[in-house]
Amino acid sequence: MKRKRPKLSSLLFAAFIVLLLIPQTRRPIQVALNQAKLWVWSPSALDMEDQTELAPFTYLLSDLDGTSQRMDIGTGKVTFISYWATWCPPCIAELPSIDELYADYGHQVDFILLTQEDPEVVSNFLQKKGLDLPVFIPQMRAPEQLYSRSIPTNYLIDGTGKILIKETGAADWNSTRVRAILDGLLPNKS
Repeated sequence: MKRKRPKLSSLLFAAFIVLLLIPQTRRPIQVALNQAKLWVWSPSALDMEDQTELAPFTYLLSDLDGTSQRMDIGTGKVTFISYWATWCPPCIAELPSIDELYADYGHQVDFILLTQEDPEVVSNFLQKKGLDLPVFIPQMRAPEQLYSRSIPTNYLIDGTGKILIKETGAADWNSTRVRAILDGLLPNKS
């Protein structure tokens, strides 16, 4: 009786599973898979009936140096809020696209990237990745409409407090679609 040889695809799949089980290779593989998702997925505006309105509020935050900050939400300025962590593969995958969007729109849109991690860990991560993003530690509980158990969860909120985009998981924030939405909210973009 002849023994059947395993197919190459079966061997590659088994090797992939083994690599996912090894802690040192798991995160880079997960980040790469999420980066591949960015090639095909960018956020879009919620349908009108799914858009919720936040009552205007002031988010109490501290920056990575420990300085208290207050960010007004829903009081005239467009706001981008991201809940993320340095250990989260989908977060790591999408941060460069957020960084590019921030570079072009940061002077007209309030970008608030929120994490619960140690500020030194976050600062080292941002420096290592070459990211220049405004990261804060929340000093209060978010309103119920901004509460999510998943990271990354990102929101684009118009100047009146309406949540136009809510996206969970990695997405390409530097896409033509997102830029068109922002340009529509910022008619005087320069």
